Order: sequence, then structure tokens, then C-alpha cells
Amino acid sequence: AETLVLAARQAADAAGVPVSITVLDAGGHLLAFRRDERAVLISGETSTAKAYTALQLNAATADVADLVKPDGPFHSLPTALGKPLLFIAGGVPIHRDGQLIGALGLGGGAPEQDHGFAQTALQAL
Repeated sequence: AETLVLAARQAADAAGVPVSITVLDAGGHLLAFRRDERAVLISGETSTAKAYTALQLNAATADVADLVKPDGPFHSLPTALGKPLLFIAGGVPIHRDGQLIGALGLGGGAPEQDHGFAQTALQAL
């Protein structure tokens, strides 16, 4: 978890983007969280919701965002569970040996930036 946070933080810092970073385990429990003091406050909530969404769907939030649009096949999915799902790029599942072991979420940058920082962190892992 700390490796992911450090790598995501370095990528975001290099781009000059203040972010929040959330790492969840396979059960959805918080393993690590970091919010840059310059990041907008809501980024803490969005990073966690993105990680939770990626975990529940075992997919990057960037890959499923179109599925929940009004004309998408999973339009009602964001309200189907008791916890909020967030279909904005920046959440990615974490796998080890083909098994889902957790998820990483970033919030604070543009969606494409958050997704890129998350991908960079996964590569560091």
C-alpha cells in the first residue's frame, strides 16, 4: 500500500497536481490514505469512491464510465449498492498472480490525470 501511495504521489507531484490517494484491500477496507494539503477536500471522498468502484467491478473506472450514462446498460448501477460508486477515471483494481487483492483510487486532478497517476503507481508495484 505504501509503495502505491509513494509512486502515485511522486507522479502527481511531478505533474504539479495535488491529489488524494486511497488504497483498499480485497475486502474494501482502508489500507492507506494520503491527501495533499493543497488538494480540494472532496478529493478524499472521490479517491475512496473510485477505489471502491474499481474493487467492486474489478475494472478501472475509466473503462466503465460510459456504461452508466443515461443510455448505458448499467445506468442504475451507481445507486444499486449501499455504498456510493463513482464512475470517473482514477480508480484501478490491484491484482497479484491473477487474483484481485485490492484497489487504488486517486482524486484531485482531471480524470485522465488521476487515471495516469494510478497506472504509474501500479507499474511501480
